[in-house]
Formats: sequence, C-alpha cells, structure tokens
Amino acid sequence: MIYLLEDDENIRKLVLYTFNSQGMEAMGFMKPSEFWAQMKRQLPDIILLDIMLPEEDGLSILKKLREEGKTENIPVIMLTAKGSEYDKVIGLNEGADDYISKPFSMLELVARVNARLRRIEKNSKVKEYKLEELYVCPAKHLVKVAGEKIVLTFKEYEMLCLLLANEGMVLSRNQLLEKIWGYEYEGETRTVDVHIRTLRKKLGVAGEYIHTVKGVGYKIGGDN
Repeated sequence: MIYLLEDDENIRKLVLYTFNSQGMEAMGFMKPSEFWAQMKRQLPDIILLDIMLPEEDGLSILKKLREEGKTENIPVIMLTAKGSEYDKVIGLNEGADDYISKPFSMLELVARVNARLRRIEKNSKVKEYKLEELYVCPAKHLVKVAGEKIVLTFKEYEMLCLLLANEGMVLSRNQLLEKIWGYEYEGETRTVDVHIRTLRKKLGVAGEYIHTVKGVGYKIGGDN
C-alpha cells in the first residue's frame, strides 16, 4: 500500500491514477489530519510526502514518523517544488529516503517506488550480517551495536546492508548512488557523503568499521 500526502488535487489524482493503473494500491490525502487518521488504521509500505502542506509541513511530519517506533522504518519519498540543494539536504538529514522535484515524470516516480519495494523484499531474504559489535537482521529490519538497537532511515539501512553484502570491497560513490538511489537519480555524489556521515554517527563505535577510500568511495570491514 502506498500513501500519498499531497494538497494539490490535480497532482494527487494523477499520481493515484498512475499507480492504480499499474495494479498498485494507493491512497491519497489532502490534509495531514486525514493522513494521521488513516495511519492509525493501517500502515503503508511506502509514503510519498509533499513538503508544503496545510496544517503541518512535510518535514515536521517526517520527523514525527522517524520518532515513532511503528513508523520509523517506513520508506519516505519527499515530493517538493523546492529545487535548492539546501532544502534537499534538510529533508535527507531529517530521515527522508529519497526526494523527487516537481514537475516530475510519472514513470520516474513509479520506477523509484518499485525500486524501494524491491529492496525491501530482497533485504528480507537475507538472514543476518555480523561484523564485530555490529549485527543486522534484514528480516526484522533490526540493527544493533553491542546489543543496543540503532534506528536508521531506510536509505541509511540500505547503504549499510549494501556495504555489508560487499564486506571488504570498495564501492565507489557512483556505485552507491546507482544501487541505492537508482540510475535515474540526478543527485550529486556528495549525497552519499551526507548519508555516510550520519550513518557513522548513529552507529557509534561501529561507525569506525566504515572506511573512506580517498578518491574512490567507501567500504566496510577489511584492512583500512
């Protein structure tokens, strides 16, 4: 199930029609109050969230989602008319997994949503990863460091799993962009650096396992 919180009726109707025509279940909401009411009844697989909304802005909603245990791991794609790098970075730092700027292609939006859903399914098939104090169980979307649960955004979680799946191997920034954001993603490679920085911080002592390979990219484990 896909939830769309968008106050522009024309955009909302077009997005819902596009997903429904693809055989995907989607519900749209004009106001945050309607969205929150439905969240109490049923949780979605992914949320498409506009930034500029009546009653409450999208970044505030995103922050609440990330603070609540039941919703902290639900992938969120921000829909925004704001094109500045500052606004995009703010959204990513608040826990957004991706963003797409208006006007956007319906085909691109569907592709990004499908990519998120495929990764959820793929990660759930992996039993677990262990690296010294770090433990990750994809089936439960669980990350622990020295036995303590760590809360990550979906993008941070995907990046950690990708690094662990390629333990000891160097992944370039472009490879990480392609694998995590998809080939259609137009962001610059410093987006990867932002996520790595926050990931290291959240992992605490285990953040030291992620090594920077100057001029190339990142790896986890292996010789530094």
